[in-house]
Amino acid sequence: QVQLVESGGGLVQAGGSLRLTCTASRLTFRYWNMGWFRQAPGKEREFVAAIRWTDSTTDYADSVKGRFTISRDNAKNTVSLQMNVLKPEDTAVYYCSASVRDDWRRGVVVVQESYDVWGQGTQVTVSS
Repeated sequence: QVQLVESGGGLVQAGGSLRLTCTASRLTFRYWNMGWFRQAPGKEREFVAAIRWTDSTTDYADSVKGRFTISRDNAKNTVSLQMNVLKPEDTAVYYCSASVRDDWRRGVVVVQESYDVWGQGTQVTVSS
């Protein structure tokens, strides 16, 4: 069974940094597009960032552009999200996701329905 496991969440003060890591198992990782989504209390899950398997092209939500960086290591089957200059509004459960579709149109990349596998999530809390 394909599995994604997130780690690296925690509590940090505003302006600080965290690095989330997602480790994949039981899938040919290098052929999957990977994404990060987040869900704050009382809100819908939203797109954060994604990285393409073919050439590591990236895409970001406007709210995190310039502060967050997504990267992948195909040798280790991991995708990471480096989060800098964190804000209280970044507080959420962060989910790693994987898509077997190689459709990089933005309208596809940013929607949950495009992703086939999900991790259990990791909590990120940013205090003011």
